[in-house]
Amino acid sequence: MSILLIPASAFATTPVEPNPNVDVQIDGAGASFPFPLIDLWRVEYGELYPSVQLNYQSIGSGGGVKNHISKTLIFAASDAPLKPAEREAALNTLHIPEAIGAVTVAYNVPEIPESGLKLTGTIIADIFLGKITKFNDPAIQELNPEISLPDEDIVVAHRSDGSGTTFVFVSYLAEVSSEWDEKVGAGKSVEWPAGIGGKGNEGVATIVKTTPYSIGYIELAYAFQNDIPYASVENADGTNFVAPSMQSIADASAGAAPTLPEAHESWYGVSLLNAPGKNSYPIATFTYLLLYEDLNKVTNDPNTVQALMHMINWMITDGQKFNQELLYVPIAPEVQKIGIDGLKRVQFNGQSAWAETSSSMVSTQTTSSESSEGGGCLIATAAFGSEMAPQVQFLREIRDGKVMATQSGTAFMTGFNQFYYSFSPAVADYERENPVFKETVKLALTPMLTSLTLLNHVSVDTEEQMLGWGISLILLNIGMYFVAPAVIIAKIKKRLRN
Repeated sequence: MSILLIPASAFATTPVEPNPNVDVQIDGAGASFPFPLIDLWRVEYGELYPSVQLNYQSIGSGGGVKNHISKTLIFAASDAPLKPAEREAALNTLHIPEAIGAVTVAYNVPEIPESGLKLTGTIIADIFLGKITKFNDPAIQELNPEISLPDEDIVVAHRSDGSGTTFVFVSYLAEVSSEWDEKVGAGKSVEWPAGIGGKGNEGVATIVKTTPYSIGYIELAYAFQNDIPYASVENADGTNFVAPSMQSIADASAGAAPTLPEAHESWYGVSLLNAPGKNSYPIATFTYLLLYEDLNKVTNDPNTVQALMHMINWMITDGQKFNQELLYVPIAPEVQKIGIDGLKRVQFNGQSAWAETSSSMVSTQTTSSESSEGGGCLIATAAFGSEMAPQVQFLREIRDGKVMATQSGTAFMTGFNQFYYSFSPAVADYERENPVFKETVKLALTPMLTSLTLLNHVSVDTEEQMLGWGISLILLNIGMYFVAPAVIIAKIKKRLRN
């Protein structure tokens, strides 16, 4: 038994801190757009409050909203506000703005290694419509007379999953191009007239990074972290070509706060696209955390509620100091207040979930249980040097898109995480300290990564298929890592004896 403090007032200024004596895992998923920031928050908040483990999966806004509606997660994240039908399916959802970011038009043109290619909204729309197919198309060349553009076919890269980044990007295209609006429209998923798809911002970034003469749309942090050049886009009134930056995104969001709804109201239609101002970047957006006002819909654990309330409040206040290093604009104090006022509406067990200090609480005894830890691919991340490494992104895509898409896969990951996170932090730390060990681990991971690519070529849509392929891959890896070496060693010993 443990003591949990239940709030007596909903008007405190900050929530009570998480219980340091109870380990809590908070599961969230959704937009890949803010993933670099949320993952940094995971690390920084975890250092302050080690009993709280944030497990956020970058599965795209569409997946986040779907899981939010089905109430399988504590919270979700989306770059696209809920549509009316989604709000109806997820009644009493709060939109908590967490950051402001930009969608870049990123490109890989060997002849143009730096950012700065100038593009208008109409030209971008025509590229993604498949109408402009060459980089030296006269329309592009006319805007960039100082650059000798190559006579090369344009490879268009877009998202393959339901995505808030897509929603922002195609909403912009629909605003600047009547043809795009008529033929394609806007949404988290659209029928793309041209191009190849990648899952998540990570997937599109990988396509652009590795494919010469490609162009795609990704959040600014992904372009920056992967060293991918991006275009300067014509502003709303056609007087300037603006590169995405902290200042140009801030300019786009200036003055937005007074017009914003309350957290519990509809945010559908809220937009920073084509904001006025000579130096306003035209493809900027809020990104949101989605949370139910009644947390009993998603959890029955009061310790989780206590930690969640404090963590989200920290994210939108103290945590904003980490935004700029990843090229997200911090939300203004007026926008922070919208989020805080929203959090004060949250209920649990019929009472306000907001609390200030233990002196303002009444105590209630509850049974608590430790939750299993989860999170990133620690060993692979340390081996390949970054969570943005293609190998790490591949593992995340297999986990989120294949394994956790079924109940049996989710059950397997829950048990596996309990085992994996019992030793992986120590292994990852040793990798960082010992370059030889790091290279050894990288080499050892290669057969497993190769075997997992099989899942990209088979159907894993049912529980039976997941069990069948899952067991097959486990046996295959046992064979590669244990049986085959044992057989080889036995044969060597036999030969030596002879």
